[in-house]
Amino acid sequence: MADSKDDLTPTADPMLIVDEDTPGPAISVLEESADAGEGGKLKMIVQLAKKCLGVKDIAAMRLSLPASLLEPLPNLEYWHYLDRPDLFAAINDSDDAFERMLAAVRFTFTKDLKFIHGKVCKPYNSVLGEHFRAHWDVPPVRYSSDPSQPPILGSHTTQTPSPQVSPTALPSETLSIKSGRSGRSSKSTRSGLSLLSKPKTSPSTAPTSPQQISNADLASHMSSLSLGTGGSSDPLRVAYMTEQVSHHPPVSAYYATCPARSIEMRGIDQISAKISGTSLRVSPGSYNRGIYINITGGPGEGEQYQITHPIASVNGILRGSFYITVADSTIITCTGGKGKENYRAVIEYKEESWLGRSHFLVEGVIHTYDEDETEHEEWTKVRHVPQSCIVAFFEGCWRNHIRWRRNPSHSSVSVASTAELYTLVDLEKLRTIPKIVRPLEKQLPKESRKLWENVTSKLLSKEYGDATKHKLALEQKQRDEASERKRKGEEFIPTYFDKDITSGIPVLTEEGRKAVEEELQERTSDTI
Repeated sequence: MADSKDDLTPTADPMLIVDEDTPGPAISVLEESADAGEGGKLKMIVQLAKKCLGVKDIAAMRLSLPASLLEPLPNLEYWHYLDRPDLFAAINDSDDAFERMLAAVRFTFTKDLKFIHGKVCKPYNSVLGEHFRAHWDVPPVRYSSDPSQPPILGSHTTQTPSPQVSPTALPSETLSIKSGRSGRSSKSTRSGLSLLSKPKTSPSTAPTSPQQISNADLASHMSSLSLGTGGSSDPLRVAYMTEQVSHHPPVSAYYATCPARSIEMRGIDQISAKISGTSLRVSPGSYNRGIYINITGGPGEGEQYQITHPIASVNGILRGSFYITVADSTIITCTGGKGKENYRAVIEYKEESWLGRSHFLVEGVIHTYDEDETEHEEWTKVRHVPQSCIVAFFEGCWRNHIRWRRNPSHSSVSVASTAELYTLVDLEKLRTIPKIVRPLEKQLPKESRKLWENVTSKLLSKEYGDATKHKLALEQKQRDEASERKRKGEEFIPTYFDKDITSGIPVLTEEGRKAVEEELQERTSDTI
């Protein structure tokens, strides 16, 4: 979940914490409870949900969350749409425009694997000027000699963690494998703090710092992820940069690039959220126009893909058993192509019944359109698209298996083509690829892990009261900085992105370009 306001000002009422700069009603929340277990968390969540009923946008509420409700993970690190950076880089692999669109659809289904295989969690809310950078080294995607077959990715295996493993040695997002090296090594280094899935350990064994983890621990818990090199090809580096550029409303800008494949991604993260029934409904905010992918060279040079966001719901709030459903549609539009036909994809998430279990079904089409016309902008459902324009269909469950087939009646499809279904992607077999991050001693004061270091270490050691104190100190510092800017008549200017984000396509500043270039050149031995 993206940010809602949680940097707040204490009032005379100890049960009430507010941010005076934020419009909307003040919300009373439970004080930090001695019961920080699942029962205590559920009690607080239910109380908050009840108080949020009828609120148009939770992002406009004056609300502070106790630290015990948060995962020890910065929001900017959590949201990046690069759970599978290898499939992001693969969008520009093919010489065929249709296959590039097919690859863009495949990437879209895999960009948020964390919500399929992990639990729903609430990371820290970002503070103004906070930033995060990381990179991935991934083997290039390989392809079968049969073009109808899905790409061949690195192999992934899930292992049961050893009961002796430290609670900071967590699966999936936690362990970094040097891409380009096969096998397993005790020298593999730690790259994440995600608690999307965690082993049960005794609180007495919890370290006081997220950095305190031994090579023996890493070797014993290696690792939910194994990356093969896919042959002798060098690994591809994907670099990522993001910054919180606004606090009211909470907005962050992001940029990613893979120079070896001449592809880059950028966009604005902002959400609007409200309680609807027994679920939290999340939709894009006004600045959030989707994900923009530009191809700057190679076979798809000049193409831009805009991937819009659907509407998501966090369900099971009152039961304390959270899961995500998705509604509405995602539209992927390719512009700037060199061929005669432009491609567009409609991914339609099927409405779930409020009775019975969710099925997470999805269907969609890839169709051609005329870039000089506007008729296609009204095609937001599969049924809206004329059969004569449809090149391919796809269907399945967005939590596991998606299959596709060509439309034999389309003029671009060979008469010899059949209606056979092929695998587009099997999400059940994929896992997130760990990011690689510079160690704390190399990070700047407002880099996410450095900024939240004290809160993270206290949460990991289950010292929830101290974690809340550190969290409130960060929030107070942000208020003090805002007051000082107001006194001087100054406005906040982002460091890494231009301040004008109205287009939904952020632009890197000189400092931003420098930071991305440094990340691209970062030595593996200097990262964790």
